[in-house]
Amino acid sequence: MKCSALLVGDGPVRALSVEETRAYQGPGFVWIHIESCDEEALAELIAEDVPDIAANALTATETRPRCDRIEEGAILNLRGPAEIETEDSDRLVSIRMWVRRGRVHSVSRRALSASHEVQAMMEGGSILDPGDLVAAFARAISQELDPQVAALGDGLDDCESDLAPARVYKLRSAIARIRSEAIAYRRFVAPDRDALLTLAALDFEWLEEDDRLHIREAADRFARMAEELEAVRERAALLHEQLTDLRSELLESRALLVSIVALIFLPLTFITGLFGMNVADIPIAETRGAFWWITLFCVTVSVAIALGFARKRWLER
Repeated sequence: MKCSALLVGDGPVRALSVEETRAYQGPGFVWIHIESCDEEALAELIAEDVPDIAANALTATETRPRCDRIEEGAILNLRGPAEIETEDSDRLVSIRMWVRRGRVHSVSRRALSASHEVQAMMEGGSILDPGDLVAAFARAISQELDPQVAALGDGLDDCESDLAPARVYKLRSAIARIRSEAIAYRRFVAPDRDALLTLAALDFEWLEEDDRLHIREAADRFARMAEELEAVRERAALLHEQLTDLRSELLESRALLVSIVALIFLPLTFITGLFGMNVADIPIAETRGAFWWITLFCVTVSVAIALGFARKRWLER
């Protein structure tokens, strides 16, 4: 388990122990951040200082982005990129915050990539109150997500430029991966926007006007990302349909080629079978050079059939 607590506003920024944060009643702003999956440890750390409703929200196993007011505090859940990605979990991990004047509890069951940046900002003196902390998380998460969402659109552009029958099977897997990632991102990006807009509309004393502006800016970025993800999903569906059409055309052209070859060899098989019978009285059986005459006849028939197909444009793809 990883637990850290920082104190701002009461002299230089400094770390506190869990016991010191529980006993502290000074004028400073305390941020207690926990990274753990241990249910008992989480409950023990927040039970004495957090209301039951907020505690349940902080320790919930599955969460979606949300913002709810509880008296003069707010429960805020956001989703952002993980510090270390794994294949067996959601693309975005959650940070749950219980925010009120002078103190913030935050919980992440997996390490959030933005936490290090926010902690560095706090230690550098850029964060002075709970509103600054929430706005910093909103900005950091949206700024990290923005290039990842843009990369999905760029990847789809590459797939569109490479659209060709010879690359149908490779492109299908790439487009399916991009579409799956877009759906996974959009599942939480749009609720992130709604949660931040809800928070910006609440009239807390600890949430200053410049904090609201930063939160709305992050919400606008989330809204733009949600629109881009929806566009990526729709474009991926259209590309998949185009690939299906190309695949059908490819199969049809191959089937046509096989049919043409079969039609060319069908009369030749009849001729060679007819003259290859092991019976008496076969014409020209004793004629000198008969093999070459029959071979020439077969070649002539093949060329005539091929020219007939070409004239009817059956050989065109």
